[in-house]
Amino acid sequence: MEDITVEELKERLDSGEVFNFLDVREDYEYEEQNLGAKLIPLGELPDRIDEIEDWKDAELVVHCRSGARSGRAKDFLESQGFTKVRNVIGGILAYNEL
Repeated sequence: MEDITVEELKERLDSGEVFNFLDVREDYEYEEQNLGAKLIPLGELPDRIDEIEDWKDAELVVHCRSGARSGRAKDFLESQGFTKVRNVIGGILAYNEL
């Protein structure tokens, strides 16, 4: 599925839209700034994938600091049968530039 821009993400968050949103950064990064996503650090994702099993066939937006870890998370999730994973292009760094 096509990745998502920070502009689209901000618009959706500002409107109060509810969607499946995953943050794959580390705990300390999440504590510094969190956009309201469920936190599962990338390294823990294989062991905690059951926590998001219900999202398998729904849109799932994944973000991290720059888009690199969330890109890896997207590849992993797709390999596990998730069908509508969208990576936030540029991550939270790009989001903060808005």
